[in-house]
Amino acid sequence: MADMRTPLSRVRGLGSAKEGTDHFWRQRVTAVANVPLLIFFVVMVIGLQGATHSEFVAIMGSPIVAILMLLVILSATIHMRLGMQIVIEDYIRIEGLKILCLLGNTFFTIVIAAASIFAVLKMSFGG
Repeated sequence: MADMRTPLSRVRGLGSAKEGTDHFWRQRVTAVANVPLLIFFVVMVIGLQGATHSEFVAIMGSPIVAILMLLVILSATIHMRLGMQIVIEDYIRIEGLKILCLLGNTFFTIVIAAASIFAVLKMSFGG
């Protein structure tokens, strides 16, 4: 079977979707970023066990904690979206349903990220 791609296309690694390995690398980068970020998150949750609401809000008011929490949210939601996209593309065969599921996945991720970011910013700015 003859390869119909141009030499430049073969070098770039671009397939028919013109994405190449971009999706693969974004998923791997977010996975690597999630390791220290989620360790921070778990340690923080364990450390805040038994804390009052005002103590929790005071911790979230720290710029470093707020920035790390925002990074946790962004990295985790991007990684979640990419992972679900692969599952949807691999297992849903009906094209219209696949498109609806991909749209739903994107919108769900945006809603979760936006609500979480809003909550962190509200607490960090003393709301």
